[in-house]
Amino acid sequence: MTPGYRLVDGPPSIDEYLILRTESGLTPPSREQATAGLNGSWAAVHVRHDESGDAVGMGRVLGDGGWYFHVIDMAVLPGHQRKGLGDAVLTALLERIRRDAPPGAYVNLLGDPPGRRLYERHGFAETAPHSIGMALRLG
Repeated sequence: MTPGYRLVDGPPSIDEYLILRTESGLTPPSREQATAGLNGSWAAVHVRHDESGDAVGMGRVLGDGGWYFHVIDMAVLPGHQRKGLGDAVLTALLERIRRDAPPGAYVNLLGDPPGRRLYERHGFAETAPHSIGMALRLG
């Protein structure tokens, strides 16, 4: 971990989560969605800035514990980017899957352009044209 930061097991608080999503450019959920979502994590970590005490980065995994794992909520505040924090978060999440999931787990994510190089460094590869990401937003 980069000096001046520490990796914390578990998600940030709801307020910190909402700030991290909004300020890092991710779609902000409602407070109700954030509360339910954080409680539904299979794994989560966040990064704290030692000087301010603020949560400045995070990542989570949704999963069934056996076969499927989906990396989500990868975010680092703009003022703290390019310091290896996203790498540390993703490394911790993947190590958790390797440690706690049965061999052969399928790990996926939806990679927005800013994070694609990070994901590729960790072994993720595009699945198209074999498969493509699809979404449905309800409500």
